[in-house]
Amino acid sequence: MDAVILQILNGLDKGSAYALIALGLTLIFGTLGVVNFAHGALFMLGAFCAVTLSKIFTISYETIDPVRKDFLGNPLKVETPYIFDWFGPDVGTAMIEWSVPLAILFSIPIMILVGLSMERGLIKYFYKRPHADQILVTFGLAIVLQEIIKYFYGANPIPTPAPPALTGSADFGVLLGFDAGSIIYPYWRLVYFVFAAVIIGGVFAFLRYTTFGMVVRAGMADRETVGLLGINIDKRFTIMFALAACVAGLAGVMYTPINSPNYHMGMDFLVLSFVVVVVGGMGSLEGAVAAGFLLGVLESFASMGEIVSLLPGINQIIIYLVAIIILLTRPRGLMGRKGVMEE
Repeated sequence: MDAVILQILNGLDKGSAYALIALGLTLIFGTLGVVNFAHGALFMLGAFCAVTLSKIFTISYETIDPVRKDFLGNPLKVETPYIFDWFGPDVGTAMIEWSVPLAILFSIPIMILVGLSMERGLIKYFYKRPHADQILVTFGLAIVLQEIIKYFYGANPIPTPAPPALTGSADFGVLLGFDAGSIIYPYWRLVYFVFAAVIIGGVFAFLRYTTFGMVVRAGMADRETVGLLGINIDKRFTIMFALAACVAGLAGVMYTPINSPNYHMGMDFLVLSFVVVVVGGMGSLEGAVAAGFLLGVLESFASMGEIVSLLPGINQIIIYLVAIIILLTRPRGLMGRKGVMEE
């Protein structure tokens, strides 16, 4: 039982990332009808926002410490971050340690600007083009973005640790009545799951309970009628594209302590996230979230040693096998809307 609970926790962790990325993809497709293969690159850009802020906080200058000596007896040269001078050593140290959570505030305006630039500068010209054209141009954009990141940050992963207060692990075994140490799970993965739940809940609440969101949902169902009412639905859809980019970026920011950022991490998640969207149902926000968590849990169970020894390699293909089975039995996915991509 403790192994089952541990795999469920691992699955919820993976599913959180899948669900967040798939949610943004579905927002873009549901509002604009664009198949955005650059969405994984937005996840990557969010992760590198965290890397950038961490590097900014650690920019330092060299000083001589007359008290401390090196092994030759000379005064020791030390690196002092500029933020120590600006905010004091205590606050400066806290800012460096908590750079990943602080990167949420740093990344939001950046990702909104990136999303608006993508939509206004490129995507809007492909609204009425075939989906194949949309895939080609957005995939090309994703490659350009990843090569830019590779040029400035290098090809190697860049470790970006979680705050020290959240680097330990929780003993779930004791909380659930099992033996101590039977279920040990990292705090930060729990933080990521809670963060994903808040973001997902916030997006759904925004679409359901605000006037702006209600108009957007009406536009997703019948764009022409909403436009005839005198509402500038195109402007609202552009804002939704920026919101989707922001969701993907925030998912990347908080994922950096789990998986060290690298220039191809967006591509790693891109294919999986599209499988999640298709399994959940094209255009269905609820389906994307449900499929993300479902496939995350299934992938986690398929990675268990007992399963892998019985079926070698099953952990690498389980998501695609499930996708095939679901699409054979339910061609529109779990919660797909009639008529989406069926023309």
